[in-house]
Amino acid sequence: MQLSPQASTTSSQAYQADARNERVLVYVNGRFVPRQEAVVSVFDAGYVCGDGVWEGVRLVKGRVISFDAHIDRLFEGAAAIAMDIGLSKQQARDVITRTFERNGMHDGAHARLMVTRGVKKTPNQDPRFILGSATVVCVAEHKVVDAAAKQRGLALHTSTIRCSTPDVFDLRLNSHSRLNFIQALIQAINAGADEALMLDPNGFVSSCNSTNFFIVRNGALWTSSGRYCFNGITRATVLRLAREAGIPVHEGDYTLAEVYNADEAFVTGTLGGLSPVSRIDGRALPTQGMGPLTTQLNALYQRYIGA
Repeated sequence: MQLSPQASTTSSQAYQADARNERVLVYVNGRFVPRQEAVVSVFDAGYVCGDGVWEGVRLVKGRVISFDAHIDRLFEGAAAIAMDIGLSKQQARDVITRTFERNGMHDGAHARLMVTRGVKKTPNQDPRFILGSATVVCVAEHKVVDAAAKQRGLALHTSTIRCSTPDVFDLRLNSHSRLNFIQALIQAINAGADEALMLDPNGFVSSCNSTNFFIVRNGALWTSSGRYCFNGITRATVLRLAREAGIPVHEGDYTLAEVYNADEAFVTGTLGGLSPVSRIDGRALPTQGMGPLTTQLNALYQRYIGA
């Protein structure tokens, strides 16, 4: 299967190209190495079967946004799969901080901390074949959101791939295994969209393939119940800010029909913050780009990350 050559190049994670990223130093198991030399074994559990967890964090004006929440989520994920990271929470924070510092980054940067179960004796699923300790990698890059792409708004396509139940695959786990979300995104790209909108097992709207999804109806903010979507830290922050501002919030089940009749829509993620949605399944929303409530929430969020 090949991707459509007419597929949109817009993404909820689009960022401006920066030549400095070719010269970044990458943290690999206690060492900083040039980007081109940052490698792990083909026997690593992450490469073999996606056995690991990760976190992406954003650096703004010398501060990692929601740092504690990201580290807590990383360790909760590791505990869920019985994986020993081999670091304390403070040591994990230090890895990220040192990676930013070694690359001279103070603002407009993003880091991805990736931890796998480690190198295996043979490529299989059994975690008892691990030879040593976890593999820890941190990649920091200069990343500033592409403002033009964000202003245009995203086009979404509803995927046939459903968000799974926790007994099948828990979306609240930031696992290295992302094949189901990649399948959903491929469907969206081949339909000429930017990202996939995904339903839960009961047919209600749940999440996008890499972001959390919101709509606005009659001045109220709507999002899914949270049972089948990502445990988004930006999602939680936006919900808190909305409630503090007195904006009505509906967290619960709603349908595609209600989405099609929404006044506004947007997605949330660590890098992009709030990104507006302009079209869903070929249907244009009344607001192209950020509508009034999305604009208000974005201003609250920008104030929060810049505090």
